[in-house]
Amino acid sequence: MSATYEKLMKCYASLRELTDFKPQLALVLGSGLGGFADTIRVAQRISYHAIDGFPTSTVEGHKGQFVLGYVDAVPVVVMQGRVHYYEGYDMQDVVLPIRLMKLMGAEVLMVTNASGGIRDTFHAGDLMLIRDQIASFVPSPLRGANLEELGTRFPDMTEAYDPKLRRIIRAVAIQQDIPLQVGTYLQFAGPQFETPAEIRMAKALGADAVGMSTACEVIAARHMGMRVCGISCVSNLAAGLSGGPLLHEDVQKSADEAAPRFEKLVYHSIIAIAKSM
Repeated sequence: MSATYEKLMKCYASLRELTDFKPQLALVLGSGLGGFADTIRVAQRISYHAIDGFPTSTVEGHKGQFVLGYVDAVPVVVMQGRVHYYEGYDMQDVVLPIRLMKLMGAEVLMVTNASGGIRDTFHAGDLMLIRDQIASFVPSPLRGANLEELGTRFPDMTEAYDPKLRRIIRAVAIQQDIPLQVGTYLQFAGPQFETPAEIRMAKALGADAVGMSTACEVIAARHMGMRVCGISCVSNLAAGLSGGPLLHEDVQKSADEAAPRFEKLVYHSIIAIAKSM
């Protein structure tokens, strides 16, 4: 048994001592969306510190707990605070929570984040349905010996973001009168914001928005056979496009202002996705 798989199973055993809750969908909350966990019918909250061996977030605004509960009648596990590669964790630790939520029973993963907008038509506060991703600038969580217990050696990423789930979210956005952009997300390692030259490179590669999370989580989820969908809040225009320096406080402020629309879209999308399963 590999050390990575052994650690995962140790965390799972520790978690199962705390709860027998079985979610249908897993949700990762990004910057500005942490309050969503307080809008669901909460059954249980579990601090990451209570799970033996679980990595904990050090970023301000990320609470660091699993929230188990129901969106309408849909059982969900909500990750209120993610772990980032730039915090110094090994990539295996960064994606451990994703793998753990799959072991709990979640078949669908919804990822959310705050990002820097690259496309000329984007504005701070826009919501972007993630159509595809570029993960080439961070280590793959599948690097090293394959965890055969979790998935195949060479998982296909042609449809990393499930087309059916994307259609559902777009339909929900129309029904709820929520403007929704669509684009490709690129993950950089961080924690520094990108230079204008890096943003020009990302744009040339086909990215519409950039951030410091998510893509590695999606790889781990797809490796385990989860269906994935994602929504990004364009909290700022990327370096060289905004006319001023980038500040984390500004990112958080824009994400907070977009939160009501973001929460509404996520809430109704979860219900619609569950009905389609």
